[in-house]
Parts: sequence; C-alpha cells; structure tokens
Amino acid sequence: MLQATQSRPAGALFDRPGYVRPRPERRHLISIDDLSGAELRHLAARGAEFAAGAEADGLRGQVVGVLFRKTSTRTRTAFSAGALRLGGGVVTYGPGDLQENTGEEVSDTAAVLSRVLDVLVARTAGPESELRAYAAQRRMAVVNAMSATEHPTQALADLTTLLRRFGRIEDLHVVYVGEGNNTATALTLALARFRGVRLTLRTPPGYGVPAEYLERAAVYTARSGAVVEQRHDMAELPEADVVYTTRWQTTGTAKPSADWREVFAPFQVREETLTATGGPVFMHDLPAHRGEEVTGGVLDGPASIAFDQAENKFHSARAVLEWCADPTTERY
Repeated sequence: MLQATQSRPAGALFDRPGYVRPRPERRHLISIDDLSGAELRHLAARGAEFAAGAEADGLRGQVVGVLFRKTSTRTRTAFSAGALRLGGGVVTYGPGDLQENTGEEVSDTAAVLSRVLDVLVARTAGPESELRAYAAQRRMAVVNAMSATEHPTQALADLTTLLRRFGRIEDLHVVYVGEGNNTATALTLALARFRGVRLTLRTPPGYGVPAEYLERAAVYTARSGAVVEQRHDMAELPEADVVYTTRWQTTGTAKPSADWREVFAPFQVREETLTATGGPVFMHDLPAHRGEEVTGGVLDGPASIAFDQAENKFHSARAVLEWCADPTTERY
C-alpha cells in the first residue's frame, strides 16, 4: 500500500544551496541606443577592470546560449570563454541547429529558449527586428553579436581599447576609414556620447554610414559636444589619435556594384596614411585582409593595437554578460 508523503510548501523543493531562481526580467543589448550614457561608460570601464585582472562569478548557475549563423573567431570565442570565466555554462548553436530552419517562428523559438537559457548571444547578420523578436520575452537576456546594421559589442570592445590605451575616451580624435558598415554605425553611436570626441568618417562614395545613424548620433553630439563628420575622399586627412578600418567584405553582405574594389582602393590604410594623420595608433576589428583595406606594414607595425583590441573583446564580453544577466544591480 502506498504511504502518504508529507506535503511541503510550494517551491520548497528548490530552496536548496546552490539553486539559482530564475530572474523575471532581463536586460537586452540590441543596439548602442539601448544603453544610457552612464551604462555605456560603465561597460567600457568594467571591460578595462577585467583586463586589469578583476574576477567575478556573476553567471554562476546560469546558462548562456551562443547562436552564430555566420562565421566568427573573436566574438564567439570571447562570449563563450567569458561565460565560462564568469561561472556560467554554454550551449552553442550553429546555423542549421534550430527548428527555425524548418519554419518555426522566431517568437516560438524565443519562448522555448527563454525557459531554459538565461542569456542568448546571437549573430544573425540579419535585421535588428529579428533580435528584437528574440528579446520580446521577460526571462532571457539577448545580446546582439552582430546584425546587418549594427555591431554593438564591437563598439564596446573598442571603447575599452581606447580607455586602456589613452586612459580616457573624452577629447580623442578617431579617423575611421572604409565602408560605413555595422562596425562603423555602432562606433558612431558610441563615440558621439563622449565629451569632446571627434569622429572623422572617410568612406567610399555610395558606401557611407547611413543618414539614419548620423541623425541618431547628432542627438548625442548636441549634448556631449562631440563632432561627427563624414566625407567620401581621402584628401586633407586631419591629425588624429586613432586611425581605424575594417575589412571591405563585411560578413553577410554583398556589394551592389561589380566595380566596388576600384571605388574602395583609395581608402586603403597605408604607412603614409598614418604619417599624414600625425602618427596615431591603428585599430582594426579583424579579420584583416592584408593588401586590401590595410597594408601588412601597418597591421603588423608598431602603431597597430589591433590584436590588443581583439583581446579586449573578451574582457568586454564579460562586462556585457555580467550586466545583462543581473537586473538586480543598479541601472547606471
């Protein structure tokens, strides 16, 4: 005969050491615009703290999903290793792993994942609206690891790089050379927040930072006193603290014109580019194609901090994961 078991209060089964209750709300990072100025500064500074040796376990007992539909070396490794270093677990998904490939709605996928995962880091190379659909629930944080239009986690890694190199971001002059792609849009939105910053965009004609992002940046520059300027030539380069470029063939995009290489050729960063701008440091979000957007002499030369920048993506990823996963901390 079965014996009656003693009843226990609802939820008592889970009131045991080591159990982490699911948090009802999460912070999402889909765009730099999702951050206040104070939050932006906090994340840059926190990345620098991790780089200096700070340790934390803010993901202990939590699970991070890492979904990459496009290739990645730095971002995927940074967030996977970052989650592990913060005490979390990692579940990885490739481009063909989820049932979205068989027609499942993004909202249904998100509803299921949010009941299992605490954070989803996703590189879709698609529209921002898709990431917003993943974020339309209250259980799982969503991090944009690169969409077609913006690469916010790259911009945060760049801010950490600037902070570590110069000790500040305010009053720096950055010359960005090349396509106005998702890296450029995020960098524009981020640098526009900092007092006295000057961002000079030198982009090929027809491949500039879209007007929408320049307009959004103008809202910030009106408050910060930063300056964002865009030209479509390489004449009269100003002196700068940083020259920054990205590869010409952005992941997930194709050029509309067959002769695009001829249009881009004058925008290659060469040794004389650094001389013309007064001897700045050189940044590149990688991967790089030596002989296309940059010469090997620049990328591998003494002015280059591109590989420090790559390392900083790991430190910055930890800052992002820590911030997204714990909504109980103060919003800055």
